Amino acid sequence: MAEILDGLKVSKEIKQEIKAEVEKILESKRRAPHLVAILVGNNGASKAYVNAKVKDCEEVGFQSSLVKFPSTVSESELLEKIEELNKDKSVDGFIVQLPLPDQIDQEKIINAIDPRKDVDGFHPENFGKMALEMDTFLPATPFGILTLLERYNIETKGKDCVIIGRSKIVGRPMSILMGRKDFPGNSTVTLTHSYTKDIEEYTKKADIVITALGDPHFLKGDMIKDGAVIVDVGITRVDNDSPKGYYLAGDVDFDSCAAKASWITPVPGGVGPMTRAMLMKNTIIAYKTSVYND
Repeated sequence: MAEILDGLKVSKEIKQEIKAEVEKILESKRRAPHLVAILVGNNGASKAYVNAKVKDCEEVGFQSSLVKFPSTVSESELLEKIEELNKDKSVDGFIVQLPLPDQIDQEKIINAIDPRKDVDGFHPENFGKMALEMDTFLPATPFGILTLLERYNIETKGKDCVIIGRSKIVGRPMSILMGRKDFPGNSTVTLTHSYTKDIEEYTKKADIVITALGDPHFLKGDMIKDGAVIVDVGITRVDNDSPKGYYLAGDVDFDSCAAKASWITPVPGGVGPMTRAMLMKNTIIAYKTSVYND
């Protein structure tokens, strides 16, 4: 049976480390790091995620602010708020919770964020720096996966890594980071997607498989080799007859893959908590490097 890559445990350790840093900052009579979240509309998942981020800020000692807009907000109103936050010297980082309503150009919004405050790591400038292996904000989920692999000392150098899914938020940046000259990294990376023929041809040879599909139980045990490391980014609500009416499922068929893998992330409790912890990490990095933090 595979050993567990426990993202919940590691995320708690990281938040404790950040909390200790914040306590030292406050002892030196400096202000606490400040993270702002912008929430548009009433999407249940987005509201829950933003509320969790506010709670994380409280845990580590950050100042947090939540800016809410109705789903009818205009693009110009949202851009005006972003420009205000860009100029606000008391704000170290901010995020705009995605997805956004149809009347708003998501890319225009991301491009409007000051790259120095882009703690989600989505701005093209930060993405480009990441690709060039320059210091920058890494997208929170890939950053969380790297940190989890690092903390468990998972060997990646020279390993065959297959990534399933090519989103701008997870799959594509993950493929770049796993191929970088660093640890974790130095892997031989194959990026697969919905048009890849016979994905199992690739996954059966992989030392490391990272799935980011949103397709429950997609990766089965007969699709991986013995001893593979499995990282499951997917999380989907699947209806059932339980009192809650649903359960949370990853992209990985956990039982069959855990019987063959050497390491595996659970869902929930794997990548999700790491994503949130890395947003806190990016915020304190923004605080410490801010041109306004004098």
